[in-house]
Amino acid sequence: MKSLQKFLPKYSIALALILVVTVLFLIFRGNTVDIEAGEVTNAELVQAIYATGFVEADAIANLSAEYSGSVSYVGAKEGERVTAGQQIIELDSQRPLLALKEARAALAEQQAVSGDNRRMFQRKSNLFREGAISRQELEDAEKNRVQSEELLQQKTMQLKQREDDLKKLSVRAPFSGILTLQNVRKGDYVQANSLVATVVDPANYTVCVEVDELDMPRIRKGQQATVALDAYPEKRIHAIVNRIVPQTDKITKTSKIYLTLEGDAGRIQAGMTATANIIYNTKPNAILVRKSSVFEENHRSYVWKIDNGKLKKQPVRTGAGDMTFFEVIGGLGKGDRVALVPKENFHEGMQVKIVKAGKS
Repeated sequence: MKSLQKFLPKYSIALALILVVTVLFLIFRGNTVDIEAGEVTNAELVQAIYATGFVEADAIANLSAEYSGSVSYVGAKEGERVTAGQQIIELDSQRPLLALKEARAALAEQQAVSGDNRRMFQRKSNLFREGAISRQELEDAEKNRVQSEELLQQKTMQLKQREDDLKKLSVRAPFSGILTLQNVRKGDYVQANSLVATVVDPANYTVCVEVDELDMPRIRKGQQATVALDAYPEKRIHAIVNRIVPQTDKITKTSKIYLTLEGDAGRIQAGMTATANIIYNTKPNAILVRKSSVFEENHRSYVWKIDNGKLKKQPVRTGAGDMTFFEVIGGLGKGDRVALVPKENFHEGMQVKIVKAGKS
């Protein structure tokens, strides 16, 4: 019994010590927070407008058949390179051939008539000088000669037109490029005015993007831009604003902007999806803080600044921003450290344990 009485006080003291240590741990541990911290930096702020669109060929020709007919010759297929003037397909059609024969016959007939009228006018001129005919007869002969010459010119022009029409049976490349469309085969029947081939010049591509109407006042011709393609997500292509379409779509509330790609654009194709950042302003040597660090209360901006290892609710004034950073006009300086992700349980004076540090 005496041994038990001696043991109990010692046991009680141990329990009390454990309780005190536990309470102290919970008190101080509850006032400590793990945070990711970032450092306020001094760097260039680049403001840009984000837009999406597609790659388009600046030089593209959609070629149609001007006559109905059967394909008699195929000179190039889809995906092949063609040169300027190269024949792509040829059609066999009787209509322009018949029109050409008729034009040749009409010209030959008119040439004969014109020859007769020239000889008649010459004979009448001789007779008039001899006094054998009246001036009226001479004038009638001259009139016939002039009219026949005019008709001869018309028939000559008609023949030239029919010869040109015959050339239209042959579809040719207007410039060097690649056939992105040509799906007819020899023997196929093609209707007049139907699309038979498309030629694209791969040396000249543009990117057409849609820009929100609210951003249009910031867009100027000649502005720099950076383009990324979904097909090559790691590659960045330099571009220039080349054309601005002064028309806003009533449904999408966007306007078209054309960007000219500069330098080596790589193996791109028309129709590829593209994203662009059009730079409209730069600020050198700006004090920058990550947007994620800034929060608002009562229409004022704050950050959780780390001051001597403790959190301090610091008011800040922000200015311009890009997709990642705000410019700091007041409240912070270069080298200050702030919490990158503010949380609801943060409060003034909390001890800070930095679990990850980085540039803000």
